[in-house]
Amino acid sequence: MRLFAISFAAFALSVAAQAQPKDIKDGPLVACTVVDYAIDQSLTGKPGDAQKGHALSITSGSGNRVMCHKLPIPEVALHIGNVGPDLTEVADRMTEGEIRLQVVNPKLVSDETIMPAYYRIGGLNRLRPNAQGKPMLTPEQVEDLVAYLMTMKPK
Repeated sequence: MRLFAISFAAFALSVAAQAQPKDIKDGPLVACTVVDYAIDQSLTGKPGDAQKGHALSITSGSGNRVMCHKLPIPEVALHIGNVGPDLTEVADRMTEGEIRLQVVNPKLVSDETIMPAYYRIGGLNRLRPNAQGKPMLTPEQVEDLVAYLMTMKPK
């Protein structure tokens, strides 16, 4: 088993063999622990709202999943989503914790990804001045998006 402790402000990744999980909190972000490429604990301590996550998925400037991913969202006329993987049945392929980590910081899963980290404040480039020191999504929005993506199961 691999165990990762995350510090979001500096976003240092440390590997601890045979150690207990550590929660590290820096700056305005909620601390969390990554174990086996997943964040199993909710950032808010409660489940997200799938309807809010759905709305966030089609909102420009925040979640906007349809820009890069295919999703079953008929109310969005233009689906550009061919950059990232199809998310139609993502909850059948990934656990809730794995999805949460992908939203928080996908670089911990793959250095090669071009997907942005939606819940990170350190090590980012070309930010607007008013975006400095702020994550793209709040902890509640992360959980709402995770809740929505967990509805993406085979019919």
